[in-house]
Amino acid sequence: MIIVSTPDIPGRTITQSLGLVRGNTIRAKHVGKDILASLRMLVGGEIKEYTEMLTEARNEALLRMKQEATSAGADAVVNVRFVTSQVMAGAAELLAYGTAVKLD
Repeated sequence: MIIVSTPDIPGRTITQSLGLVRGNTIRAKHVGKDILASLRMLVGGEIKEYTEMLTEARNEALLRMKQEATSAGADAVVNVRFVTSQVMAGAAELLAYGTAVKLD
């Protein structure tokens, strides 16, 4: 499965659009890591606990989008985008979406 953020794939022709596909997840860190993250905000620097959380969420959302595209019979997903939103303190939703397509 080819997944790209561009509207086309160099060297390939899109023969059919199968529509929007998406995958999402909502993630939160446990209380201990939340406390560590709060302490890091006081001293500055990267908040590694949240970086890890968002990386895991991005990977899961991408996997779920890919599974939906595969179920639709797609060869690729173009115009892939990510959106992140805070659901509550310490919890974020990550959404991956794009257009499932068939290639020649």
